[in-house]
Amino acid sequence: MLADTAAAVGPRRRPHRRAAPSLPAPGGAVPTLELIVVVLVALLVGTALGRRLHVAPPLVLLVLGLALGFVPAFRGLTVPPELVLLVVLPALLYWESLTTSLREIRANLRVIVLVSVLLVLLTAGAVAVVLHALGVPWGPAWILGGVLAPTDATAVAGVARGMPRRTLTTLRAESLVNDGTALVIYAIAVHAVAEPVTGGYLAGRFAVSYLGGAAAGVAVWWLAVQLRERAREPLQQSVVSLLTPFAAFLLAELVHASGVLAVVVAGLLISQSGPRVIPAAARVQSQSFWAVVSHVLNGGLFVLVGMQLITAADGLSSTDTWHAVGWTAAAFVAVIGTRLLWFHTTPYVIRAIDRRPVQRTRRVGWRHRMPSAWAGFRGAVSLAAALGVPETTADGAPFPGRDVIVFVTGGVILATLLVQGLTLPAVVRWARLPADDALEDERHEAEVAATRAALEALPAEADRLGLGGKIVTKLEAEYRMHAEALEQTDDDTAGGRARERDFEALRLAVLAHKRAAVVRLRDEQRIDDIVLREVQAQLDAEEVRLTRGALAPE
Repeated sequence: MLADTAAAVGPRRRPHRRAAPSLPAPGGAVPTLELIVVVLVALLVGTALGRRLHVAPPLVLLVLGLALGFVPAFRGLTVPPELVLLVVLPALLYWESLTTSLREIRANLRVIVLVSVLLVLLTAGAVAVVLHALGVPWGPAWILGGVLAPTDATAVAGVARGMPRRTLTTLRAESLVNDGTALVIYAIAVHAVAEPVTGGYLAGRFAVSYLGGAAAGVAVWWLAVQLRERAREPLQQSVVSLLTPFAAFLLAELVHASGVLAVVVAGLLISQSGPRVIPAAARVQSQSFWAVVSHVLNGGLFVLVGMQLITAADGLSSTDTWHAVGWTAAAFVAVIGTRLLWFHTTPYVIRAIDRRPVQRTRRVGWRHRMPSAWAGFRGAVSLAAALGVPETTADGAPFPGRDVIVFVTGGVILATLLVQGLTLPAVVRWARLPADDALEDERHEAEVAATRAALEALPAEADRLGLGGKIVTKLEAEYRMHAEALEQTDDDTAGGRARERDFEALRLAVLAHKRAAVVRLRDEQRIDDIVLREVQAQLDAEEVRLTRGALAPE
């Protein structure tokens, strides 16, 4: 979609001035290898400092990036927007989709759709109107509205941890979906600089973006399942896992749809079908891989954003600094004010319209809504979109207000992450959100169901394997002991680790029944996807241990 926007306004010809070095520039002004090492070291240091200071690590990484931006070797660094939108974003969105709760998304679907579409439109409009009233032309004002409207998935995941499941899931789902809406607004605004847009064009862009993105996600999910059913080796499975988000994003971009939505849809569907089609060894390997990749990409992105903010300040040329700072403050107030107003007005409108008893049970007071209203962080997606604005229009003229767009975007990102990020823990404590004990109860129910399923399947599996006597008695005694312990306490599984081949073969056969029982509970919506993943991880670890070396390449 960003490529479509650039094509609509003409080639990106750079004016004659000192070229800003970009990230992947071997032999250029920025020493690429040194940059990679510095970013990784900053990631290690920032994460450790964040935990020691009890501050969200992304905030520390952002500050470290700001400091690195003043280093002469990295001064003027420009993060290529394609690196974020086409490489980093699909990977991070896919991991977020795999690890979120589809049950909670269904339960809060109306809220998520409203904040991902209507709130984004209102925020974009509010920013555009406020900035235009302060002297910014309509074109750059609307572009800034589209750029600053969406919350950032990586920022929400890194800063808003520790909140109750329902609140955090809603925030994560919002940030996963609203990028698609905002990027359509952004593309339309950039296109409008070159030529007027009509109502039909607007409706068509939104329809193609959402419907095409969802269809692309479903298509890639189906293809991924087919590949996974045929490629049983863990390494091959991991390659399919890595391929999925980029294939979904690419397919959506080819039909001019939302790549963001395609990745999210593919990830959510894989999270539902994965427990049945992905072998345990492959799942353990892929989860370890994605955990490391997401940590490095997420943390490194905050460092690079901090460094880029210095470049944005250096590149300001079409206006003076004080005007730009004033516009930044106004945009920040518009972004936060619109969100606060939304969260403290629309719930009462919905209550007046929907009076069903099931909806009344989900109502929360204004105090409990405050953390969600205050967690509107902006991040790398906004900065990448701002950097993606072409430097010239189709006729070769400088794109109006591009330097202001980049500067204001960087300033608002910095303000939301630091101001809101540093105060969010205090807001959460003030809100006194109710404790979420449902996860522990559901986890206990899943373990009980899995153990009972193992006991029921034990005789048949023993007959199939031709085993009996002490081997069956030993495993049955272990499972019965575990079942009794679960009925009395919430203690972890207790039992010895047998090494005999026959004993392990029988235990391995029973694991499939335990896993099926837990998946069935998820399908019946008696336990959450989060609980399924936790219990499944225990079963996968046991299966990998019993099969000895299943993760090793053949």
